[in-house]
Amino acid sequence: MVVKLFKWFALSLFWWGTLVATINPLLLSAANNINNLPALKVPYHPFYVSVTEINQNKTEKTLEISCKLFAEDLESVLNKDYKATLDLADEKNKASIDKIIPDYINKHLALVLEGKSAKLSYIGFEKDKESVFCYFQVDGVNTVKKLDIVNTLLHDFNDSQINIIHVMVNGKRQSTKLDFPARQASFYF
Repeated sequence: MVVKLFKWFALSLFWWGTLVATINPLLLSAANNINNLPALKVPYHPFYVSVTEINQNKTEKTLEISCKLFAEDLESVLNKDYKATLDLADEKNKASIDKIIPDYINKHLALVLEGKSAKLSYIGFEKDKESVFCYFQVDGVNTVKKLDIVNTLLHDFNDSQINIIHVMVNGKRQSTKLDFPARQASFYF
């Protein structure tokens, strides 16, 4: 029985070796010609996450909001949803992007302050390496006791999206993590 197993194992190794020897030149050829393939703009990174920071500015009576997203993910979803070809780094697209970003963010990020819907005013965006920061503010904020948030940023892009939210009010910081499909969080101060 041991001899039969040994022969079977040796024969298997022989066949696998033959298969690898046959495939290996094909793989090497494909690897050498990789630069001749058309470029695919498919965002890949091991995790899909956004970070939304909300800070109360008592002096200005505002909430200052920044949303940090992967640039390629945001570009992909904006191009798909708005049937456009945008490059966030290209200054020629700035006017178009300044219309599309607030529209997209307002559809996917909602704040309810003291039971009333808060209006997000768009400030602008900036691209920093592989990230994009989108800036908003809410005016006329005297106090914050309860803040409810609905955040579905990039849920329409990837179903493993994680949205992290940090809120700072009166020097007190609270945070939460929303794993897809979770979309709501409440903060009490």
